[in-house]
Amino acid sequence: MAVPARRTSKAKKNKRRTHYKLTAKTVKFDEITGDYSRSHRVSLKGYYKGRKIAKAGE
Repeated sequence: MAVPARRTSKAKKNKRRTHYKLTAKTVKFDEITGDYSRSHRVSLKGYYKGRKIAKAGE
């Protein structure tokens, strides 16, 4: 019967069965600003849900 020479560390043991996957970020087109922006985030021009929230560049 095979016996391991050394104990397997938690880091190596946990990396064996990983199911982590990269997911694409959700991007939507905003008709008001004409830009693409991520959902539930302020756009680069300072708009959120069609309303001006912040100054651009802040």
